Amino acid sequence: MKALLAEVVGRANECAEYEVKTIFIGGGTPSVVDAAWIEKLLAVVREHFCMAEDAEISMEVNPGTVDLDKLLHYRRAGVNRLSIGLQSVSDEELKTLGRIHTFSQFMDTYAWSATAGFCNCNVDIMSALPGQTTESYKETLARVLALNPPPKHISAYSLIVEEGTPFAELNAQKKLCLPEEETEREMYWDTYKGLMEAGYEHYEISNYAMPGYACRHNIGYWKRSDYLGFGIGAASLMENCRFSNESDLEKYIEAPLNCRGELVCLTVEEQMEEFMFLGLRMIEGICVREFEEKFGEALWEVYGSVIDKNIRDGLLHMSKDGAYLALTERGIDISNYVLAQFLF
Repeated sequence: MKALLAEVVGRANECAEYEVKTIFIGGGTPSVVDAAWIEKLLAVVREHFCMAEDAEISMEVNPGTVDLDKLLHYRRAGVNRLSIGLQSVSDEELKTLGRIHTFSQFMDTYAWSATAGFCNCNVDIMSALPGQTTESYKETLARVLALNPPPKHISAYSLIVEEGTPFAELNAQKKLCLPEEETEREMYWDTYKGLMEAGYEHYEISNYAMPGYACRHNIGYWKRSDYLGFGIGAASLMENCRFSNESDLEKYIEAPLNCRGELVCLTVEEQMEEFMFLGLRMIEGICVREFEEKFGEALWEVYGSVIDKNIRDGLLHMSKDGAYLALTERGIDISNYVLAQFLF
């Protein structure tokens, strides 16, 4: 944490002309550290950066790592949005995932968040878990929707088996009982139907929010706003250049201001690719005029054949006013296939 604070202070002069509109404390389990460190961190950011008065300040918390006192500290420190990692209401499924908490502990955490004054909470849930059925997943959805007060935001992710993980090893040995692809898609559309009926807006492939509560920080990622990452392995995008921090703990602590990897300045073609495959994750899609303003070329001149093909295949559609290009429901089902076509 001392190294992290040193990095924040040392990088401030790079961003003197920027206004900080969102902060996201996450990428792991930041709620495991003493709450005083979170207060110190936000105080240092405020001291050394220009922060918007209405800045969205999110923090990830995991049940089992917080109590009411910690949450009260976060709120006093200025955190105004919590993201709570539930994943499932089934203790058996949580155990399979290697989570340290139970559903009961989540319920305690959620109740404490309201007591601490948080009115903007996200709840993370997951589908396509080993051994999960459509019935057990519907139970997770139902219990999340029954929370009082209801969460302002719900992130509903499908499990991805990453290389180099215990799940990947078990899967290779055919010891991982994952739901069929058809079942996975059924879970996805059960999520969509249930949350839309409950008044949520579907604004990104995996994210739903009550009106006015979409996550501003994550929208910045999908719209390619500049962002600066601090800490071990943190990634950044500044003025169309990407770079990441050292991921080795000891090396980072030793030299937090000399921990950046290679600076990769994106070509115009790479910027176009990102504009398309990140922007199309948004349910409204990408703005045709914005593409032309950013790159000085008409969207159809660059991607006309790809767009036309996917419109014919029923995977993309134009908004009625012709301003936005977006995935169709069928396109969402095979979004990776569609998005990959925008790589040159």
